[in-house]
Amino acid sequence: MPRFAANITMLFQELPLCARPMAARKAGFEAVELLFPYDEPVYRIREGLAQAGLPLVLINTPLGRDAAARRGLAAVPGAEDDFAEAFRRALRVAKVLGAGHIHIMAGLAEGPEARDRFIRNLAWATATAPDQSLTIEPINPHDMPGYFLNDFDLAAEVLDTVGAPNLALQFDAYHAQRITGDVAGTWAAHGHRAAHVQVAGYPGRHEPEGGEIDYPAFFAQLESEGYAGFVSGEYNPAGRTDDGLGWLA
Repeated sequence: MPRFAANITMLFQELPLCARPMAARKAGFEAVELLFPYDEPVYRIREGLAQAGLPLVLINTPLGRDAAARRGLAAVPGAEDDFAEAFRRALRVAKVLGAGHIHIMAGLAEGPEARDRFIRNLAWATATAPDQSLTIEPINPHDMPGYFLNDFDLAAEVLDTVGAPNLALQFDAYHAQRITGDVAGTWAAHGHRAAHVQVAGYPGRHEPEGGEIDYPAFFAQLESEGYAGFVSGEYNPAGRTDDGLGWLA
């Protein structure tokens, strides 16, 4: 079976942030991801990770300083300087925390100019940090209206155009189901590009069990195709986190 990580931004919210890595370890997770490690002192996050002995597999780039950029900056025309500043901040935090991947958030934008800006910013980022794994993630337009990267075919086109070895797909099965209605087929088409996988139930974005996505089959698909990365539970627990972890078995 895959190696599972816990998104400690969304899971174990019953606990202070720096106590969540240990809770994840006790629950059986092998790693954690933390979406935005920018409001807590970074040394405290590092201590929590060290105490739990778990790696941090992913963080996001900062969302942006104003409301128009709250979903990221990479595809926003005219925000090149803000994107560069945000990316360098993410790099500094990733280095301190040992983050495996940095998810570069595209932001709210549309059209050819946004596509060109996204590609240019990604090319700059991959060249600026050649030893850092970077990802991009299609996010469905129902949950995040106006987000530029809202399609897996577009993500593939962008990845091929940039052509950087340290840039890969972040495959969220929940978003895949909402965008295409076919998680298995979308993985078959695009999974070879993926460096990180996230899961949640659909509909509802709760625990990854039941609902429209056959997760046992999806996990078997990942294993049979040799996916070597982590699978992160990125969902809103229906109740207490510990009460909904039966899916890990």
